[in-house]
Amino acid sequence: MLLPNNKQKTKLFQYANAARFAYNWALGREQENYKNGGKFISDGDLRKEFTQLKKTDECSWVNNISNNVTKQAIKDACEAYRDFFKGYTKFPRFKSKKHSVPKFYQDNVKIQFTDTHVKVEGFATSKKKNKQKLNWIRLAEYGRIPVENVKYKNPRIKFNGENWYITVGMEYEDSTTLPSKEGIGIDLGIKDLAVCSDEHKYQNINKTQKVKKLEKKKRRLQRSVSRRYEKNKKGVSYCKTSNIIKSEKKLLKLNHRLINIRQNYSHQTTSEIIKREPSFICIEDLNVSGMMKNRHLSKAVQQQCFGEFRRQIEYKSAWNNIPVIIADRFFPSSKLCSCCGNIKKDLKLSDRIYKCECGNVIDRDYQAALNLKRYGEMVLQQSV
Repeated sequence: MLLPNNKQKTKLFQYANAARFAYNWALGREQENYKNGGKFISDGDLRKEFTQLKKTDECSWVNNISNNVTKQAIKDACEAYRDFFKGYTKFPRFKSKKHSVPKFYQDNVKIQFTDTHVKVEGFATSKKKNKQKLNWIRLAEYGRIPVENVKYKNPRIKFNGENWYITVGMEYEDSTTLPSKEGIGIDLGIKDLAVCSDEHKYQNINKTQKVKKLEKKKRRLQRSVSRRYEKNKKGVSYCKTSNIIKSEKKLLKLNHRLINIRQNYSHQTTSEIIKREPSFICIEDLNVSGMMKNRHLSKAVQQQCFGEFRRQIEYKSAWNNIPVIIADRFFPSSKLCSCCGNIKKDLKLSDRIYKCECGNVIDRDYQAALNLKRYGEMVLQQSV
């Protein structure tokens, strides 16, 4: 996280607006060219056109912005346009000033880090030391990013509505160790976030007193904002007063706090599982979009962030050479008896304890984790 002063905040927004302008201009040129029957325009040709455009009086303000910011924005627009025709993504949209996230690229060669600051290119044109201080933005955390013998990749700076952040990639040596401990099956749910086959259980963070209090505060703030809008309504349109803006900023801050709590807990959980060094991890392929259609459970499912949990498990496992096995969506992990292999088809969601005819009495989530572990073992044996 960055801690810019007021002058630096102004510059950051100027850079973000220039990046949005260059992206929209490049996308508009590609669309116009396609309608006229022309072929795809390369980003090199577009950058040459943009250089000529900067010489006009209307776009002379872009000359105050670092060239690398607009150059990369044009490359991003061309890449998005090309990916659409290859069938990888949807058609790229123009970036709205009101709704799009303010962000821009920084040159990976010219960017510099110290333990406490990051140097951004082009904020100050003067070479005087007191003017050059404007280029150095303070970091919120001390010693977070390595400084010596590091090659930085794709530095991006973005604004989330409350704070400015910088993201940067760095090369890191691949792990060569192969974990040899027993594999783990993980059952994800709403009662508990994750139940593992090695008897580790991770609670639902949304059921803690801290999160419940914040959710209650959030509901009250939302109602307060809604009442203010209704009170200041003029005819058909709504009037946004300074008090509404203050309340919305409080609501945004509270939203970010809740998101950070959930993300932090998810990272702590997945890291703890990976540190146990299992030989494999098996999780089920959940139909989250289908689960969200249940109006009684949709909010609880959304707050658990199952997709984010799976994403973290997959990339952290890849870093540590741990194979991740995704069980088939229709594999009956909860309905299958872990002792006799019988499938209980009439098992309800309210039945938290699984009782089988063979005498097996077990927690349904723990049994699902055991079945997923066996599923993973079976897949690995077949692949050998």
